[in-house]
Amino acid sequence: MQFQQHPVVAFAPVFRAGPRRRAAPMPLTDAAAATVAMRPLGRSAVQIATLGFGAAPIGNLYTEVDEAVALAAVAAAHAAGIRHFDTAPYYGYGLSERRLGDGLRGLPRAGYTLSTKVGRCVYDDPGAAPGRDGFAVAGRGAAFDYSRDGVLRAFEGSLQRLGTDHVDILLLHDIGRLTHGERHPAMLRQALDEALPAMAELKASGACGAIGIGVNEEDIALELLPLFPLDCVMLAGRYTLLEQHAAQRLMAEALRRQVGILVAGPYSSGLLGDARGPGATYNYAPVDPRTLQHAQHLFAACAAHAVDVGAAALQFPLAHPAVASVVAGMRTPAEVASAAERLHASIPRALWRDLRNHGLLQAQVPTP
Repeated sequence: MQFQQHPVVAFAPVFRAGPRRRAAPMPLTDAAAATVAMRPLGRSAVQIATLGFGAAPIGNLYTEVDEAVALAAVAAAHAAGIRHFDTAPYYGYGLSERRLGDGLRGLPRAGYTLSTKVGRCVYDDPGAAPGRDGFAVAGRGAAFDYSRDGVLRAFEGSLQRLGTDHVDILLLHDIGRLTHGERHPAMLRQALDEALPAMAELKASGACGAIGIGVNEEDIALELLPLFPLDCVMLAGRYTLLEQHAAQRLMAEALRRQVGILVAGPYSSGLLGDARGPGATYNYAPVDPRTLQHAQHLFAACAAHAVDVGAAALQFPLAHPAVASVVAGMRTPAEVASAAERLHASIPRALWRDLRNHGLLQAQVPTP
């Protein structure tokens, strides 16, 4: 099926969030600048921190997070020099956005960047038990909506919960065959006809600085890049220390088109997140024996060089020239401190050589 690119058209916003004046990013203090560097996001005007705070966990992902702990995690991230924060309406059905907005309130808006997503609208559902879709939140739900009206409603709700008049990056959430199965062609058509043009209009109006998609599969990104002008792709779990093969074509295409890559899920859904040994989940499900064995080999190789595997996992994607930022989920100040420390941990080049020699890294991938 062939699709045509859509032109960007003028847009009169339907939401009411105040003027959309966006200052240049605030220079970091010396201490903060030493913690997290900034990179351009593809061909857009957005500059983004190389380490981002993934806010899905503070939306009660898998388990409840105390309100005070969630707010303390956001404050700790900012104090550590982390200047990018990523969320979505889907994360806790609005809870993540609301907590992130509360945690950032009072901080200079020009001093950090925000990304959120459209493509789902959240709603009250009094009969919904906690644990639905993996979020420990009762009485709320979310439904896919790639219509123009759905995108605008979702975006307005996000601005209200975040307490801001703009976001820096707006992503279309979970488009693709992996999510939608046999409905994929129809969903892609609506995304091209309605959702993505509405997002482009929001960008033209100044309501966001860059647009892209947030997905767990590389195929949909490769399918979309020739069809619509995207600034970035957030790719979760497909370009990591654990796996690189599937994403190679996308990384090359992103470089060719000057599309920035945001690598999410660097710890492979928790499998590489604990320095003590492999976790029990991968791709948000129980880990299979073959993948577990691969992870065990990674842990052993890192241990031989006295390297925390989480540090290697966090630093590895940033060596690729297409990658602008790595976004790691964080739910507590301790997890924030761990990520900040891992970002700057010293890793000997011999580790990367050994990983290649043992077939644990593809030969052609760049390393720090």
